[in-house]
Amino acid sequence: MALGGTDLNLLLPLKALLEEGNVTRAGQRLELSQPAMSSALARLRRRFDDELLVRSGRDYELTPFARELLPEVQHAVRLLGRALQLEDEFDPGTSTRTFRLGMSDYAIAVLHEPLVRLLEAQAPGVRLSIAPLGPESRSSPRALLDHDGLVAPLGLGFQGRSKPLWRDRMVVLADRSNPRLVDGRLTLDDLARLPHAVASFGPGVLTPVDRAFGELGIERRVALQVFGFLPLPFVLERTDLVAVVPEKLARIHLRDDGPLVLVEPPFGEVLLVEGYWFAHDRLSDPAHRWLFDRLDAAGAEVGAGRPV
Repeated sequence: MALGGTDLNLLLPLKALLEEGNVTRAGQRLELSQPAMSSALARLRRRFDDELLVRSGRDYELTPFARELLPEVQHAVRLLGRALQLEDEFDPGTSTRTFRLGMSDYAIAVLHEPLVRLLEAQAPGVRLSIAPLGPESRSSPRALLDHDGLVAPLGLGFQGRSKPLWRDRMVVLADRSNPRLVDGRLTLDDLARLPHAVASFGPGVLTPVDRAFGELGIERRVALQVFGFLPLPFVLERTDLVAVVPEKLARIHLRDDGPLVLVEPPFGEVLLVEGYWFAHDRLSDPAHRWLFDRLDAAGAEVGAGRPV
């Protein structure tokens, strides 16, 4: 079958070659002989006027063009499969697929361990490629094409479908020598007077903490601003700065003899809901359904760490 001069029979070989990065493995995956797969690669190279795969030692690597082409090809195959009511098979026990996730720094810190453990238990050959979400991710039309899923606080405004993963409450972190700490506590007046280190997530993004302080009529003295939550605990030591961070992240940095202390928030309970987004057509792929089930399980494990 051809469309616009392109043989659609080459679409699945192209997808396999780009995902596997190896002619032999791509052929085994499609149950095609080595000569047949090499012939398909030669035709694809002529079609795109690009080598697509180039030798790197004993293996291959994708050309820059091929890396850009991969998410587009995956998207096209999903759409075609849904239109024709076709479905690839996915065996996690034998798959060597690489899943690409974009994550907030906080999500990477608290989710990576249970997620990797769950994947290794069922799919030892599957690999994860995790990229941090920068301020441009929210407005990028390619974010859900370049990633199999995006993990970040709900409410950031990504396109596509979303599901919640876990909830966390916001707490205050401070250096234990902070002069306004009394019996390990801070008041709302203290928070109004102390300098703050705050997390930013790009222009126009209001966090639950921003809304809470706004409702209380407290204008924070912002002395330091960083992107994301993860750097905040590192900038508080030996300063009068305070920061409001998710509790699960805060407890990673707490030690009995450490410099930081967790302060119960005087502004009441403020919750952060972490979730994930994915393109609408991802659910037509059994591999993605399997991945999202593992994400759900890992999220449930993280959420069970401390009920909120």
